Amino acid sequence: MLNKIEGFIIKSIPYGESNKIVTIYSKEAGKITAMARGAKKPASRLAAITQTFTHGYFLVRASRGMGALEQGELISSVRHIRSDLETTAYAGLIVELIDRLTEQDKPNAGIFKLLEESFHAMEEEYDAEAISLFVQWKMLPIAGIHPILHECANCSATEGEFAFSFQQIGFLCHRCFSVDPYIIRLSPTQIKLIRMFYTVPLDQIGKLTLKKTTKTFMQKLVSTIYQEQTGIYLKSRKFIEQLDRTPELQKRQENPEEEG
Repeated sequence: MLNKIEGFIIKSIPYGESNKIVTIYSKEAGKITAMARGAKKPASRLAAITQTFTHGYFLVRASRGMGALEQGELISSVRHIRSDLETTAYAGLIVELIDRLTEQDKPNAGIFKLLEESFHAMEEEYDAEAISLFVQWKMLPIAGIHPILHECANCSATEGEFAFSFQQIGFLCHRCFSVDPYIIRLSPTQIKLIRMFYTVPLDQIGKLTLKKTTKTFMQKLVSTIYQEQTGIYLKSRKFIEQLDRTPELQKRQENPEEEG
């Protein structure tokens, strides 16, 4: 049976002398894996369509085991994502996270939309690091993590000073700080940003500009949640950390001022 699906290549690995095994996150079928025979050959009609991040229509022959990718029709080669090293790194983090948190053959329209919107924003040259933060916060429920961010996780208060508790997986108000000796104090702006990352749809944000220190703080927060609750550490983080240590690899850009 041949199935036509729309999706993104989230993983592409060599197999043998001339083949690739590709993982596609699709609108219709969720995550699927298929053999792309001959795709490593430069002249192959599957060579371009099987590159990581590519958005396209794919004709997949289903079977009991791994399917076979027969044809592909390009929707977007996501040129900016490929050409900018920093954007490539954060796009890599997004697809690795989606791959780690999803199961085969289980469609999820929300995840597909999040992937589509995040790549579209990156192609529009929005801040790739900020976009990756949105995706990481919004994927927490897929990992089975539901942080309490609208009120105090201990007493349900909605007013006062707040801190983040990894123990409670959410906010604690100043009346309940003693519940967790390892709380992370938060400014009103940080509280606002965390709630925005978690709840506001990506396509409603616009071109958000954040200081590097703010993004680093938010990244450490969400990474710690994933590590403590799921044990997940993304390999793509190592490359991003290397980029942060080697500024000359990144394009020069002014430090934008934080909204808030």
